Amino acid sequence: MKQIKKFISKGTLAIVGTIFIASCSPNFSNITGWNYNDPKNGGFQQINNYEQETGPGLVLIEGGTFTMGRTEQDVMYEWAAIPRRVTVSSFYMDEAEISNLNYLEYLFWTRNVYGADYDAVYKKALPDTLVWRDKLAYNEPYVDYYLRHPAYQDYPVVGVNWKQATDFCAWRTDRVNEFILVREGLIEFDPASWVNENNFNTEAYLAGQYEGLIIKNIPDLNPKSSGERKVRMEDGILLPRYRLPTEAEWEFAAYSLIGNSAMSLITERKIYPWNGSYVRNSDEKYLGQMMANFKRGRGDNMGVAGALNDNADVTAPVYSYWPNDYGLYNMAGNISEWVMDVYRPLTNEDKSDFRSFRGSVYQTYERDEEGVIAEKDSLGHLKMRDVQLDKDNLAERRNYRRADNKNVLDGDKESQVDGWTDPLDTGEGSKEESASMYDYSLNSMVNDRARVYKGASWKDRAYFMNPGTRRYLDEKMSTDAIGFRCAMVRVGSPVGLGK
Repeated sequence: MKQIKKFISKGTLAIVGTIFIASCSPNFSNITGWNYNDPKNGGFQQINNYEQETGPGLVLIEGGTFTMGRTEQDVMYEWAAIPRRVTVSSFYMDEAEISNLNYLEYLFWTRNVYGADYDAVYKKALPDTLVWRDKLAYNEPYVDYYLRHPAYQDYPVVGVNWKQATDFCAWRTDRVNEFILVREGLIEFDPASWVNENNFNTEAYLAGQYEGLIIKNIPDLNPKSSGERKVRMEDGILLPRYRLPTEAEWEFAAYSLIGNSAMSLITERKIYPWNGSYVRNSDEKYLGQMMANFKRGRGDNMGVAGALNDNADVTAPVYSYWPNDYGLYNMAGNISEWVMDVYRPLTNEDKSDFRSFRGSVYQTYERDEEGVIAEKDSLGHLKMRDVQLDKDNLAERRNYRRADNKNVLDGDKESQVDGWTDPLDTGEGSKEESASMYDYSLNSMVNDRARVYKGASWKDRAYFMNPGTRRYLDEKMSTDAIGFRCAMVRVGSPVGLGK
């Protein structure tokens, strides 16, 4: 327990303490006059001076406006990155890519907990090490050693598809929140009890379905209660979910224009995550050294012997090179990175200009006939179902009446809400023809499984180091050049208390 306390800040202790302090120094409601945090007045609790704790590995990315999709040129002639001004809210992002060591920790935990479901869970999480194979190259050493040999433990994990990266984020959320509760002495730290679905899950805990040992609860000021209760979302103790960054967030963070602004003016635009139009360092101390790990030309992955100025034939350790102005490493080069978005070539023409994202799926918990949340799945997560927009209180949800239910394509009948009619269905016999016209999944990769990945990798040319470039791949596919890093929403003030 003492060995791991140093990895997370003590910010939550202050939050927990706020609950107790507030109960001694009640504030009053400015609309009713009744005191907050006072059992005599019903015990409604107010959290004072809340500040979000920074999760391990994260740095704050202060949001703002920028021109998204601006590239140096369009070498692929795809017109898939049309410049558009958007605003990104403040958020948190990993300062470095997820490394092999990070992922091995995840695999160890998964195998240790789901031993009985080895095939269903552990094998599903394994990266595809065969992505290194090339029929005309001797890459077998990477197949055998890259993931597991300690020499590569600080190198970025590759061979991970979009779904595996998303699962890693969910696992990380639960482990961090579990540790916060253990650190505060609220639940028992007992790894021996982690078996199959009997492990800590944030959503199950908040829904009152956590089956582990709760050591103590926090005070409940409601006079009708027993005097104590579990932690709730309203307490601000548990962190929001780790997730993949959106495409807009990733691009914004890569440019790090916070270092190129004066007041409300951006004084210098960037081609890369650093200033200037060159890929070599102009500082006298490091003059001529490469700023990132990329392929400079055909057959040139690392320079000339005796002057390997990027020191990497394939990937490099995740803390290599110079960080950008946000303190993020390898936002250009080393590996490309998955983001949350579904790919569409013309996304920049129709996306929202605030918190841009394509890929929303509206879900809710499955409940039984009595309204109780359904039992957990084999991974310990509460079962979810997609919101059916033709049911529920649709008439009261104006913004849901015609919305993307499941990352839908315009005209994708199977994903649309009931009652939608094909505008090309003009009569009997034309239905199948018009449906096949819109069945992109059969004749194109541009479908709801195509996910965006950003940035250049060790095998890409300098062009892709421009943050505005974008590519896509099926969410179940992986390569030797794509990895990921996690992000987290910033709740409340975009800059923090007192600013």
